Amino acid sequence: MNDAQIKELLLQSLEHERGGVKLYAAALKCVLNEDLKAEWEKYLDESRRHVQILEDVFQALDMDPEEMSLGRKLVASLGESLLHAVESARREAEPAAAQIIAAECVVLAETKDHLDWELIGLCAEKATGARAKALRAAYEEVEDQEDEHLYHTKGWCRELWIESLGMKAVLPPPEERKNVKTAIGAERAKNARTTTSD
Repeated sequence: MNDAQIKELLLQSLEHERGGVKLYAAALKCVLNEDLKAEWEKYLDESRRHVQILEDVFQALDMDPEEMSLGRKLVASLGESLLHAVESARREAEPAAAQIIAAECVVLAETKDHLDWELIGLCAEKATGARAKALRAAYEEVEDQEDEHLYHTKGWCRELWIESLGMKAVLPPPEERKNVKTAIGAERAKNARTTTSD
């Protein structure tokens, strides 16, 4: 395994989770739907916990959680761009449009988050010793939550768009109702929406 790239993955993951906390706080200011608000409040709390989990990994592996790399700088820049988009939407867009923009930004952020944790899980499988233990413990605590964050928010985003287009939306989305935590489950829930929205 490439030690430098494992460190890079962890640096980017920590930066992204920290940015995710800011993004959820901003996105919550755009929420109109009370069910979505409750969902994102939960995700905000979980994201704060994910930051702590990653900081614990850094401590367990005797790594500097503030070390900067080019990749980390770029992740921070992307996070700031998403945050700026949500804040601009809140100030300038109609409330329903701002809610959709916030959902889109959360989906983009959660896509990176999901990938990071998937890769951390793969590293945990191949690692040995203290590294394996730290990565495995972190992954096992976070992975199901990351699946939920991504698939549920994608469902919310889709349904909010459908509603804005003047069609019948399913709110909360099927992904939420079925507590989806896999890509296959998300696809099934999306396909089932046509029977529940008729």
